[in-house]
Amino acid sequence: MARQMELKGRTFFILSEPHGGGWKATVVEMKDAGQQEDIGLEATGETRSAADDAVERKLRRLVGA
Repeated sequence: MARQMELKGRTFFILSEPHGGGWKATVVEMKDAGQQEDIGLEATGETRSAADDAVERKLRRLVGA
Protein backbone atom coordinates (compact mmCIF):
# COMPACT_ATOMS: atom_id res chain seq x y z
CA MET A 1 0.00 0.00 0.00
CA ALA A 2 1.15 3.56 -0.59
CA ARG A 3 0.46 7.05 0.67
CA GLN A 4 1.30 10.10 -1.46
CA MET A 5 2.72 13.28 0.07
CA GLU A 6 3.66 16.67 -1.38
CA LEU A 7 6.39 18.52 0.54
CA LYS A 8 8.11 21.68 -0.69
CA GLY A 9 7.02 21.05 -4.28
CA ARG A 10 8.29 17.46 -4.29
CA THR A 11 6.18 14.31 -4.51
CA PHE A 12 6.89 11.36 -2.24
CA PHE A 13 5.27 7.98 -1.71
CA ILE A 14 5.35 6.11 1.59
CA LEU A 15 5.27 2.40 0.75
CA SER A 16 4.20 -0.10 3.42
CA GLU A 17 4.49 -3.86 3.55
CA PRO A 18 4.16 -6.57 6.19
CA HIS A 19 7.48 -7.30 7.88
CA GLY A 20 7.88 -10.08 10.43
CA GLY A 21 5.16 -9.54 13.01
CA GLY A 22 4.67 -5.86 12.09
CA TRP A 23 5.02 -3.43 9.21
CA LYS A 24 7.90 -1.75 7.36
CA ALA A 25 7.55 1.61 5.59
CA THR A 26 9.96 3.13 3.07
CA VAL A 27 9.99 6.38 1.05
CA VAL A 28 10.49 6.99 -2.67
CA GLU A 29 10.47 10.33 -4.47
CA MET A 30 8.78 10.69 -7.84
CA LYS A 31 11.00 12.47 -10.35
CA ASP A 32 10.32 13.78 -13.85
CA ALA A 33 9.08 11.29 -16.45
CA GLY A 34 7.75 8.95 -13.74
CA GLN A 35 11.15 7.91 -12.42
CA GLN A 36 11.41 6.89 -8.76
CA GLU A 37 14.33 7.55 -6.44
CA ASP A 38 14.75 5.65 -3.18
CA ILE A 39 15.31 8.20 -0.41
CA GLY A 40 16.89 5.67 1.95
CA LEU A 41 14.45 6.20 4.81
CA GLU A 42 12.67 3.31 6.48
CA ALA A 43 10.83 2.63 9.70
CA THR A 44 9.08 -0.32 11.30
CA GLY A 45 6.12 -0.53 13.64
CA GLU A 46 3.60 -2.91 15.11
CA THR A 47 0.90 -1.47 12.82
CA ARG A 48 0.94 -0.03 9.32
CA SER A 49 -0.01 3.42 10.57
CA ALA A 50 2.76 3.36 13.21
CA ALA A 51 5.38 2.53 10.58
CA ASP A 52 3.97 5.13 8.14
CA ASP A 53 3.87 7.85 10.80
CA ALA A 54 7.45 7.12 11.90
CA VAL A 55 8.87 7.30 8.39
CA GLU A 56 6.80 10.43 7.66
CA ARG A 57 8.41 12.18 10.67
CA LYS A 58 11.86 11.22 9.35
CA LEU A 59 10.96 12.53 5.88
CA ARG A 60 9.67 15.85 7.23
CA ARG A 61 12.92 16.33 9.19
CA LEU A 62 15.00 15.48 6.10
CA VAL A 63 13.08 17.83 3.81
CA GLY A 64 12.73 20.52 6.46
CA ALA A 65 8.95 20.72 6.27
